[in-house]
Formats: sequence, structure tokens, C-alpha cells
Amino acid sequence: MELKNQTAVSKFHLLGLTDNHKLLPLIFAMFLSMYLITVLGNLTIIVAITSASQPHTPMYLFLSVLSINDICYSTVTIPKMLVSIQAHDDIISYIECLSQICFLSIFGVMENFLLAVMAYDRYAAICKPLRYTVILSPVCCVLMVLFSLLISIMDALLHSLMVLRLFFCTDLEIPHFFCELAQIIKLACSDTFLNNFLIFAAAFVFGGGPVCGIVFSYIYIVSSVLRMPSSGAKHKAFSTCASHLSVVSLFYGTGLGVYITSAVTDSLRNTAMASMMYSVVPPLLNPFIYSLRNREMKEALKKLVSRLIYLM
Repeated sequence: MELKNQTAVSKFHLLGLTDNHKLLPLIFAMFLSMYLITVLGNLTIIVAITSASQPHTPMYLFLSVLSINDICYSTVTIPKMLVSIQAHDDIISYIECLSQICFLSIFGVMENFLLAVMAYDRYAAICKPLRYTVILSPVCCVLMVLFSLLISIMDALLHSLMVLRLFFCTDLEIPHFFCELAQIIKLACSDTFLNNFLIFAAAFVFGGGPVCGIVFSYIYIVSSVLRMPSSGAKHKAFSTCASHLSVVSLFYGTGLGVYITSAVTDSLRNTAMASMMYSVVPPLLNPFIYSLRNREMKEALKKLVSRLIYLM
């Protein structure tokens, strides 16, 4: 079989979600709508938090960073897909593909760590209320965000550099609407053992670590809440965690769906659809979950809307 190394490979073909060209206008309209809602929804959350006088607790700092991360996560893939559909061009250059892999890794791992940091915030607020402002001081919050970003960048660079060492076959078709690391590795004709090992190792460390942090945080939270004498206090404590638990369930639930779909089906199209749910749906729904299930966010949004109406 003829081989090409990374210096000769100049492009890949993204096959998208369907072969039916009649469905492309519908897919374009759907993804354009989802992207606009994602950007506007997350921007609204950011503006509401920064302009309001009340929600300036660490939780809302982390929520602002999560919203920025979600906008970036969606921007890495959807605009390129929309341009490809509009131009009837399924080609993505090698550099663009590698860039997508790198940035998807950064924002995917970053989301993982942010959810763990937000779980720790809920633990400190409920289990250590008297020391909450000391435990999560502004400096500590910024350091946790920067540490999460640093780890995410290191992980992404590691995977990207490992892709550079691969040799590719002449068949460079990706059954997806973006360059996914696992799909790129499947196209390689050279030995990919090290690449796959690093994926599993990174998933175990950078995925399993935050998940364990979330689980342990909520074990302590539930234990602390159950010891509260007042049912009203219990309800208030659980309600402060509802939004975060919903976002966590959505993020890891769709991720688990991708894994199960890949394991039980041989259809690459089904796997691509599952990956679409994982990469597009959480950033789309996160702002609605926080705005609809959180009383302080509702108040901040009402004040923002009132201010906009007054300016108009």
C-alpha cells in the first residue's frame, strides 16, 4: 500500500453526517441555528454575570469561564462545517485538521476540569460555609482556572505532536464533520500503539481525576446536607447544586453515549451523530440550564433585560 508521511499529506476529506445532498440545506440551517443560540446564550450569561451587582461569587466566575470555553468549543468545529456545506467543499487542510484536534482537546479537557472545580466550589459553600471565602479566595480561583488551562494545553500539545509522527494511507476520508483524534489515528498506516496508549492514559488521568473529584465532592455534600436539621436548609442546599449536577449529567452522559455507540455499532455515521451530540449539545444547553434552574441567575438576567429595554 502506498504511504504518505505528514509532510506529503496536504488535505483530508470530511464526509459529514450524510451522503444525501438534499438534506444538506436542512443540516446547514440546523447547525447555524444551534451555533447562534450557543454563542448568544453563553454571551448573555457572561454579560449578565459581569453587569450584575450580586452574582460575583467564585461559582459565577467559574460559570463565566465555562461559557467562554463553550463558545470556543463550538467555534472550533461548526463554522468550518457551515462553510464546507455552503461551498460544497469537503476538504480540510492538514494544518486545519491538526488545529482542530489541538483546540478540541484544549476546550474538552478544560470543560472537564471546570466542572470539577465547580463541584469543589459547591463542596466548600455547603460543607465549609464559614471558611468559604478563605478557601476560594479570588487568587485561588484564578490559579485553579489557570492550572486547568495549562493542563489542557499540555494534553492537547502532546496528542498533536504524536499525530505529527504518523504516516497516512492514500485513503484520507474522515467519516465525520470535524477532525476527531480517534478518527485521524484510524487513518494512519504506521504503528499507532503509542498514540492509543496516550489517549487512554490521558482519559484516565485528565478525565478520571476530575470525575473522582466531582463524585467525592458530592459524597461530602450529600453527607453534610443529610445532617442538616431543617428541611428548608436541605432543600436550599440541594437547589444550589441542581444546575451544576444537570450540566455534569449532560456532559458525561453525552460522552458516555459516544463511547457506547462506538462500542455497539459498526456504523461510522452513527458514531459521527453521537459525537455531534457530545460536541454541540452541551455548549448549547448549558446557559439554559443555569439560567432556568438558578434563582440568582434569573434575577441577573431580569436586570440585564430591564437595562436593555431602558436603553432602547
